[in-house]
Amino acid sequence: MSPLGKYTVGWICAVSTEYVAAQVLLDEKHKAPESVSDNDSNVYTLGKIGNHNVVVIAALPGGEYGISSATGVAKDMLHTFPNIRVGLMVGIGGGAPSAKHDIRLGDVVVSSPYNGNGGVVQYDFGAMIQNQGMNFYPRLRNKYSRPSPSSDRFCTNVCSGDPSNIVLRLERTKEQDDPAIHYGLIASANQLMKNALIRDKLAAEKDVLCFEMEAAGLMNHFPCLVIRGVCDYSDTHINKEWQGYAAMTAAAYAKALLCRIPPNKVEVEKTIEEIINAVTAVISKTGEALQAVQSKLEGKQDLEILEWLTPMSFGPQQSDFFSRRQPGTGQRLLDSKEFTIWLGTSKETLFCPGIPGAGKTILASTVVDRLITDFGHCDSIGIAYLYCNFHRKAEQTTEGLLASLLKQLAQQRPSLPDPVKSLYEKHWKRQTRPSIEEISTSLQSVASAYSRVFVVVDALDECQVSEGCCSRLLSEIFALQASKCEANIFATARPVLEITTKFDESPSVEIRADDEDVKRYIEEHIKHKMPRLQELIQARPELENNIKASITNSTKGMFLIAQIYLHSLDEKTTPGEVLAALAEFQKEGAGSEEGQRSEQLRSAYHRTMERIMGQGPEPLKLATQAVTWITCAERVLTAVELQHAIAVNDGDTKLKGDNIPIINRIVSVCAGLVIVDTNSGTIRLVHYTTQDYLDQTKTSRFQDAKSDIQETCVTYLSFNAFASGMCRTDNEFEQRLRSNPLYAYAALNWGHHTRKSPSLCPVTKDFLSCQGKVESASQALIISERSYSLHLAAILGIDKAVDFLISDFKSLNLRDSYGQTPLSLAARNGREAVVELLAVVKLLVTSQAEVDAKDNNGQTPLSLAAVRGREAVGFRVLEHSRVIELTTGDWMAKDLEMTTAENDPDRGA
Repeated sequence: MSPLGKYTVGWICAVSTEYVAAQVLLDEKHKAPESVSDNDSNVYTLGKIGNHNVVVIAALPGGEYGISSATGVAKDMLHTFPNIRVGLMVGIGGGAPSAKHDIRLGDVVVSSPYNGNGGVVQYDFGAMIQNQGMNFYPRLRNKYSRPSPSSDRFCTNVCSGDPSNIVLRLERTKEQDDPAIHYGLIASANQLMKNALIRDKLAAEKDVLCFEMEAAGLMNHFPCLVIRGVCDYSDTHINKEWQGYAAMTAAAYAKALLCRIPPNKVEVEKTIEEIINAVTAVISKTGEALQAVQSKLEGKQDLEILEWLTPMSFGPQQSDFFSRRQPGTGQRLLDSKEFTIWLGTSKETLFCPGIPGAGKTILASTVVDRLITDFGHCDSIGIAYLYCNFHRKAEQTTEGLLASLLKQLAQQRPSLPDPVKSLYEKHWKRQTRPSIEEISTSLQSVASAYSRVFVVVDALDECQVSEGCCSRLLSEIFALQASKCEANIFATARPVLEITTKFDESPSVEIRADDEDVKRYIEEHIKHKMPRLQELIQARPELENNIKASITNSTKGMFLIAQIYLHSLDEKTTPGEVLAALAEFQKEGAGSEEGQRSEQLRSAYHRTMERIMGQGPEPLKLATQAVTWITCAERVLTAVELQHAIAVNDGDTKLKGDNIPIINRIVSVCAGLVIVDTNSGTIRLVHYTTQDYLDQTKTSRFQDAKSDIQETCVTYLSFNAFASGMCRTDNEFEQRLRSNPLYAYAALNWGHHTRKSPSLCPVTKDFLSCQGKVESASQALIISERSYSLHLAAILGIDKAVDFLISDFKSLNLRDSYGQTPLSLAARNGREAVVELLAVVKLLVTSQAEVDAKDNNGQTPLSLAAVRGREAVGFRVLEHSRVIELTTGDWMAKDLEMTTAENDPDRGA
């Protein structure tokens, strides 16, 4: 151990008076250290007290006081003396006497986490000072001796020379310690306390006993015991007369304390540096944990806001589409001059039209992957993409698609952008949705934070062209590009005039199935996914080249044709059958390219349908059910939802696991018409043209099966598991959703399918007669906690069900938990046929219906129709009831009546 390593006690003084007092009380004095750490400017006196090996005394730089100075001294001392295990801060301070603590000049205050315990150390400090320090150093006697008691004057909070302000205190008796030792809180600051009012306030509120100027700065870097001799009362009466004596009493206490601690106890303690490192590590871990918790909470809230903005996510589709790409395909576009310029230049647009089935979507996914590969690591570049889908029209509105672009760009930022938070705060509490203008403004603001932004939009023609969605979407995206944002746009679509004219001024590259890409696709598909065809090729090796050549020559730029043709070969059992099919392909592909393309695709689908129809009864039934559900469902189904739907049989009271078909079997019997998106878990038609073909041909077997869908939905909702009614907790409801995959779809869409059916089937009547099952279905719709069958039928607009339910007139005026009648709910949801039934055909005739009934908010059916913009429904109510009370508070009803008068000649002025 180095000589400096023997020193285990660190004693810090702030002023020279304290430094002198400390030196006086040393039992031995050692030589000054020969060398110290670099940049250590402290002044050290080394010595010994009692049986302790050594004590280090350091003094603050001359003339410097306060927290920061003490901190610097402590750090330097620990660098020079790394083995210090006990820390002391010894000196003078200002007392804070109170009724609870009789603190006087010369007393000692020792820092303690407890609020003063009145403890007494059994030593005669006065005697120790007189007998040790003063006898050895007579010249210090005047400065460090105890002043006359008459100079100990404690003033009230008004300090002046007026004797009336002096607080009279009894002299301490011989039985009392004088000076006394106090244990408690010492207040530390960078400024000297000279304010009696603040002193008394802190003493009363915090139980402060003493004020000083250095200790707070030490605690994070030099854990130590603070010992202060009281030299004044922390007011304007600064009493330097007592400073020497107070410094001596503090030093005497420190020495007495050290003498009571056995040296071996000090040796086993950790060094202060080790303690600091341990505490720092704990603080760091705690800080990291708190930061992690905070980040988790903020992250959770951010996710909730983004999900509120739109639940749409195109990530799973991107993964699925790109996984279907054959490696190496699409390179012609990526290597083109047009794409290179688009990629390297800001504010560029590249339009890629292509015929149906040309592979536009797979190519779009290839572009997205290229962008992510090139720029995904760069926080300053944003990437957003849309895959328009004819089967998702309900959710893929202009607002929804723009919100998805905003969501994607927002979630790529380090923290959620303020414009998105502002949108949420404005609309969430009011349960409203942001307008297109608001979303676009926020989109431009968020996009401007990036140095560049890439927007990829696939299948614009599958966006709602006829309803203006496509035009408005493009308008807003072009506005984004025209703003301060450096946006690049890549778009694909069929060559539809309404779309192509939007890109007249932009570079374009036509997308066609490249012959080499088709051959590569055929080769890899046979090799990895068609073992039966591969066996035939092994028997006749030249067959593979025949397949490649025939299919490639027949595709006419359509990857979809190649896919359908190749799939149809999988059932062939001999090379001769394969060659005959290839000859048929070439025959279909002959002739004018433009004239034959659609007919060729139709023939390919027709051949596929013949394959499906030629299967045995059970495979055919399974294919029929699958295709019917996929084409007629109100939204894209997950594979599990479809499996449950097919497994339901008439009369079932629960789902039988043995009836659930294997998903691969479903795909197989559909002969290539359906595919499973593995990343999203959804099942869909292979292409939107498949839907067109099925709609045009209206195959009777599939059309007849549509009526089975509503019965399946209602049968599922009639399972015994739902007879108990609504779930009482969110956890129970979530468990119900997980355990019954088709429950959410059936509850949300059985009404739609029932409206399309010609009559109300028996299972639906039974379902509507069970209150518990009706409540379960209502919970999935997030409607009133107490709803009855007629409420549910009115909301969904099922006039056949309403007609069935009102036959006994028992439920006409039943109110849900919001006080709404069936007529109110029908009006709110714009169900004109149901309003006709309730307000005209049945109810007014029998005087059973309260057409002016008010709900809990004082609104009538008429006002509810008005607030929802249901003018046609309002006309029905007004035509058949002149007795509705339009009170001054029911302003929405008045608005509707005025609107009715303006639009109905019979009710004119």
